[in-house]
Amino acid sequence: MVSIRLSRGGSKKRPFYHLTVTDSRKSRDGRFIERVGFFNPVARGQEERLRVESERLNYWLSQGAQCSERVAKLIKDAAAAA
Repeated sequence: MVSIRLSRGGSKKRPFYHLTVTDSRKSRDGRFIERVGFFNPVARGQEERLRVESERLNYWLSQGAQCSERVAKLIKDAAAAA
């Protein structure tokens, strides 16, 4: 099954996450199909906290991809803010 979930990057104590479309059997930070955005939980000032390529995200959702709980919440928050 294809899932849309967060993949961790960044350094120690400074997390940064990519929203990735991946096979659910792969590891968290392993091989992915496509990156569709990012989430920066420690963004300050003018830094961008969340970016989602909504066109690609909608494509994958139409193909049957399942979002993780956290990604679903981020998408909902992004839609409310826009």
